Amino acid sequence: MSASEPSVAKIPGAPASNRSVRRLPAWAKWALWAATLAIGIGAGTGLALLSRNARQPAVPEVSRVALGPAAIWAQGARPAPDFRLTDQHGSAFSLRGLRGRPVLLTFIDPLCRNLCPLEAKVLNDVVRRAASADRPAIAAVSVNPWGDTPATFRQDAVKWRLVPQWRWGAGSHAALARVWRNYEIGVSVTKRTIAGITVHEVSHTEATYVIDASGHERAVFVYPFRAADVLRALQRVAHRA
Repeated sequence: MSASEPSVAKIPGAPASNRSVRRLPAWAKWALWAATLAIGIGAGTGLALLSRNARQPAVPEVSRVALGPAAIWAQGARPAPDFRLTDQHGSAFSLRGLRGRPVLLTFIDPLCRNLCPLEAKVLNDVVRRAASADRPAIAAVSVNPWGDTPATFRQDAVKWRLVPQWRWGAGSHAALARVWRNYEIGVSVTKRTIAGITVHEVSHTEATYVIDASGHERAVFVYPFRAADVLRALQRVAHRA
């Protein structure tokens, strides 16, 4: 792959984007679709939904194998769209404000109790294994605005053992949807009433972008992926950015 022709992959289930894409090989597309099919549903939906999930077809075996990056881009080729959201402490922050250090930009449901915590563990491991001077920030944009409460964020910090570099990105549905669209993240919400309580089932593309210190996208990983692979991508960015 030449530096002038970066490989670009459209994430499965993502909304349309005006950013150019290049098709992946057939095996890679199947792997990404399998990862998307494995996307979790928030724990707030209760036991009724857990039993419904148990009746769904099994996810193809390929989804259980850690995948490398779904796409990589050359230095300076793909500026990361900026956004302004609110973190778990109620403070406003932007992606531009994180420049000067690499960023792992991920999309997480704070109420999820299956795949999202597993992905969070991998990202935590990346930060812990990185050299102190090279540790990235983690910007975790919520895909579930109905679950973005201080209590939920505090619980996740404890249960998921989140590193100090983890920063939630919360906001209105409209503000979050702009970020999802800009990063080609598919989010599907189904509203249900269970025992008189309205709940929101959230399915989403489970993806993490590696953004370099200058604010450019350099790689994207679709879960499942390994900390070692993300760490290698970060090290390449540090050496070239």
